[in-house]
Amino acid sequence: MEMILGLLIPALSGAAGGNIIGKVAGALNGGGTLNTILGAVGGLGAGSILGSIGVDTASGADAAAAVSNFDIGTLISGVIGGGAGGAALGGIGGIIKNMMSKG
Repeated sequence: MEMILGLLIPALSGAAGGNIIGKVAGALNGGGTLNTILGAVGGLGAGSILGSIGVDTASGADAAAAVSNFDIGTLISGVIGGGAGGAALGGIGGIIKNMMSKG
């Protein structure tokens, strides 16, 4: 059960990040479905990408352990990392979609 929550935290945070960036910056908006899907994927991938460049974010097993131990700091880092990854990938998807629709 904790492992499922460990995956849901960055995925849901990423989906929220993708939708927020789409609402805030119209040029990065790829539509609700695209923002949500790319945001969730970006949120899941953000932990491993940010971890490889030295930023410590909680994902997977770390997030699962944080849920079971109620480690607020680790949970917040997972939410922030997932949201940032979701916003980044959602924004990139929005840019590509908007460029394709103009051409």
